[in-house]
Amino acid sequence: MQINRTKGYKAVMTWMKSKGNKPFDFQKETWEKYNNGYSGMVNAPTGFGKTFSVFLALIIAHINEGSPKTKGLQLLWITPLRSLAKDLSRAMKAALTELEIPWDVAVRNGDTPVKERQAQTKKMPQILITTPETLHLLLAQKTSSKYFESLQCLAMDEWHELLST
Repeated sequence: MQINRTKGYKAVMTWMKSKGNKPFDFQKETWEKYNNGYSGMVNAPTGFGKTFSVFLALIIAHINEGSPKTKGLQLLWITPLRSLAKDLSRAMKAALTELEIPWDVAVRNGDTPVKERQAQTKKMPQILITTPETLHLLLAQKTSSKYFESLQCLAMDEWHELLST
């Protein structure tokens, strides 16, 4: 089935239209490719909607599945820029609220309070935005594999920043 005929696609298009937005062709192509099981790289200039090309692909899939509350980590977003993590979180939370999807979004980095990290360890949010360094620490935990059992999508943002490391 073509993605543009799905409930999820229609819901996202209605939401975008209500915000006065129209998806770019590369966003629609990303949604289609994700829907068909492909992985890949999204390349577009800053400010052109790379985040929503990947994030909304997952949301479309979630809506199409029809499950009210998805448990466990679905999207792991890795960014080397802490300041970007807060902006990503804010944008994703707003979209989820407006689309009436009861998912949790959390940021985990060196600034995350211990109490919050412990809560995340007990119950992972559906979307976790983290830095490579913090991901490394998370992976080093004995029970780390359980955090990623339900993972559907991995996004590496600003990957060119990671090349030298």
